[in-house]
Amino acid sequence: MLLYISNKRLDRKDVEIYKKSIFKGKHSMYNKRAKKDAILLNAVERMHQQDLERLQTLCYMDDDFMTACLADNYEGVELILRIILGKDIRIRSVRTQEVLKNLQGRSATLDVHAVDSDDREMDIEIQRADAGAGVRRARYNSSLLDTHILKPGEDTKNLPDSYVIFITENDVMKENRPLYPVERYVTIGEEKVLFDDGSHILYVNEKYRGDDEIGRLMYDFSCTDPDEMNYEALAKKARYFKKNEKGVAAMSRILEDMKNEAAYEAEKATAEKLIRMGKLSLDEIAECISILSLDDLKKIEAEVMQPV
Repeated sequence: MLLYISNKRLDRKDVEIYKKSIFKGKHSMYNKRAKKDAILLNAVERMHQQDLERLQTLCYMDDDFMTACLADNYEGVELILRIILGKDIRIRSVRTQEVLKNLQGRSATLDVHAVDSDDREMDIEIQRADAGAGVRRARYNSSLLDTHILKPGEDTKNLPDSYVIFITENDVMKENRPLYPVERYVTIGEEKVLFDDGSHILYVNEKYRGDDEIGRLMYDFSCTDPDEMNYEALAKKARYFKKNEKGVAAMSRILEDMKNEAAYEAEKATAEKLIRMGKLSLDEIAECISILSLDDLKKIEAEVMQPV
């Protein structure tokens, strides 16, 4: 968190030092500016405490927490994929929150993009809202993986298998099963034969609590206390971000970035509406908002006013 006190830019490390200075020297408590600064510092501390309390409620079903815990956590990713896919997986790369674009520039952000030793591409998505796990979304993510795998001029016969895995908070298929594999089939009369094109989609029901590996894994995904989790490969990263001083500081910065991003998007949406209304100049809009600069507003205006 960054704060401006009496035109001085502070981060959390500065807060305690500055707080002590309020009680002496030029920052006497009898100084009106110092009193105002003290109020602001108390607000900062309350916000920080709220962040710490929120941190303790996070679990792997919160995609930002999950991606932080799985970034470079090869052991954890391998565990998840081995249990879900029922295969012996050896991961050679893991990228979190990776943005992929199609030829038209439309993008999708993959929560966890992993590639194993057999070059199989895997996308793990966390979805708390049913709408985010729609069948067309699964199809789109699968196609994006394919378009980014092959190099220009490379034969499609070299296209490796791909897996798009949605771990959903609700049982979106309503059949009370742990896994829902999605495959393509060729219909020949009344017989259906696997198309076997190497494209795989799986829905994983986070509500499932069977006494088996997938049930224990899904429990861990909803568990907020690392000490109560079943799999240490997942628990140790969750414990680091919740109980280790450096980990808590790192996760606090992530939470702060999330809030700042949400505030930026909200202010951008407001600016877009005001620009479309055309009743205020950019300078007047800049006076009404606090995050976006005049240059930001000019860029937004160029996007908003661009002919469809």
